[in-house]
Amino acid sequence: MALCITKLVILSILFTSAIFHSANSRSLARSLLPREHGLKKEKLSHLHFYFHDTVSGRNPTAVLVTEAKMTNTSATRFGSVYVIDDPLTKGPKMSSKIVGRAQGIYSSASLNDLGLLMVQNYVFTQGKYNGSTLSVLGRNAVLSNVREMPIVGGSGLFRFARGYAQARTHTVNFQTGDAVVEYN
Repeated sequence: MALCITKLVILSILFTSAIFHSANSRSLARSLLPREHGLKKEKLSHLHFYFHDTVSGRNPTAVLVTEAKMTNTSATRFGSVYVIDDPLTKGPKMSSKIVGRAQGIYSSASLNDLGLLMVQNYVFTQGKYNGSTLSVLGRNAVLSNVREMPIVGGSGLFRFARGYAQARTHTVNFQTGDAVVEYN
């Protein structure tokens, strides 16, 4: 019996030590050196552009892809989901220089007010930021004068980006749903 207990104790010790060893050698996270990943000192950038959301006409840049059964009876169009590829321009006119595209999805996510869930990448196609992106994920309270949405990441020159985007409606056509929104 003593031999059995001794074997049990030895097996328990071996098993416990194996667990601790594998837990230490395969940890969930480890510290990284920023320089090894191309990160330098953080920079603060201020971007200013206009977002052209066109849902009407022959060449819409925002397309309804699905809606709930109740969407058409909802004052807020709750349940509608749009996929977008909207131009971003330097100025408020569509004839302004295009600096990128807003690509992603927005959905009417509020029963009580015009609140959109925005899931978008701002893909920059000109100048210093060409090929870089910013990712925005958040709520857009459309009827508020100024809306703030979080920037949750990016790529290229915006790798590990964080911050916020402020949106302000420049023009909106309530008949067509087309809008130009200033991002600052």
